[in-house]
Amino acid sequence: MKSKKHVYRKLFASTFYLSAFTFGGGYVIIPLMKKKFVDDLQWIEEDEMLNFTAIAQSSPGPVAVNVAMLLGYRIAGVLGALVTILGTILPPLITLSVISIFYTAFRDNAVVNAVLKGMQAGVAAVIADVVMNLGGNVFKQKDIVSVIIMVGAFIATFFLGINVMYIILVCGCIGAVKLLIQMKKVQKDGDPQ
Repeated sequence: MKSKKHVYRKLFASTFYLSAFTFGGGYVIIPLMKKKFVDDLQWIEEDEMLNFTAIAQSSPGPVAVNVAMLLGYRIAGVLGALVTILGTILPPLITLSVISIFYTAFRDNAVVNAVLKGMQAGVAAVIADVVMNLGGNVFKQKDIVSVIIMVGAFIATFFLGINVMYIILVCGCIGAVKLLIQMKKVQKDGDPQ
């Protein structure tokens, strides 16, 4: 039981720390979670992190909370999911509560505005890093269908302005068809006749 408590504490502390020092939304926290849970702690595989990100993005709600919930559930079940959700939402809740109290002082402060502008540039760089890492993983898998889906989704979003909801639905259908074809192939190859 002591090891479970240690896991819960580590999950809470890790997600709390990551959430407290991450600015710019859910995509910024993804590479930090990957470094912590895949590289440092080695609790999950890199492919799982990529899958969690895809699921979190296509699910309702904040990406960071969705990924944290999936990580927590994968590592320590339902209680682990609750612990990681709490660890992820507490820092922004505390920060926003404090800011809301002093909003009028922050709103007109030139220094605060300059800091926020600088943080926007940093956030853009971190999001670009996430795209490079996760996109690179898709290319490393050497799965032509996944590469075509990724490139097609980018073109549909960036150049054609198609609503992301439709792109996610189409990509999900393509993935389901791909899985069905793979399952039929395995059944056919595994069939003794």
